[in-house]
This record gives sequence, structure tokens and C-alpha cells, in this order.
Amino acid sequence: MKCLGMDLGTKTLGLAKSDRLGMISSPFKVLRYESTDELVNEVIEIISSEHIEVLVLGYPKNMNNSLGDAVKRTMDFKEALEKKSGMEINLIDERLSTVEAQSYLLEGDVSRKKRHQVVDSIAASIILDTYLRKVKKGD
Repeated sequence: MKCLGMDLGTKTLGLAKSDRLGMISSPFKVLRYESTDELVNEVIEIISSEHIEVLVLGYPKNMNNSLGDAVKRTMDFKEALEKKSGMEINLIDERLSTVEAQSYLLEGDVSRKKRHQVVDSIAASIILDTYLRKVKKGD
């Protein structure tokens, strides 16, 4: 079960993928985009070339559990990708995933420029890892 984890931002989509057994998540790449249609097409190509079977997308609730603009953007992307791919997308609470990713990079003494380039894919890896642990526990 090869999985693709996604962390949607306003200009970028961080991606992570799992191994073929669906046990380990790894940062994959960051896509920069101008439109949702363009982004959906790029993700469709990755799904095909990487033989992805499961899609996981971060669900950006606010800390107080309310839903803001980021949720609308995420749901619009989810609906467009589901429609075009024919695949169901699993939503995972992503609160603090980017903060956690930044923390890992700071602990690793990664330069500010390099952190900016990879933080979204690391956040996607954290989202995907959360999903994989949840599936393993049977939730």
C-alpha cells in the first residue's frame, strides 16, 4: 500500500510518500503552483508514476477547532483531486505539523534557506506518518 501524504499551503504543496508496505513515510518533494487545476494535474502524474494507492491530505483546523480559510482551500483541492483521480482522500488533522517540521530542522542545524525549501515536504511526512500509525492501530 504505497501512500502519498500532502500538506497544502497557499503557494506550495509538500509531498511525502511511504514505502511499498505503507510503514515508513519520507519527505518527497515540494510543488509550487499558481492554480488548483495545475496542481491537481501534477499530483495525478505523481500518483501514476509512483504507483500511489492511498492519498492522505492534512486538514488544517485552527487550534481552537474552528474552520478557517485554509480548510476551504483544502476541501476545494480535495474535491478536485478526488474527481480527477477517482481516488478517495483521507484527511488527517495537521495542527502543528509545520511547527514540528521546523523544530526537526532547527535541531538538525539546517540553514534557513534549506529549511524554507524542505519544510512543507517534512510536514507532509509528519501528516503521512500520523495516518500510517492510525491505520496500524486500526483506528
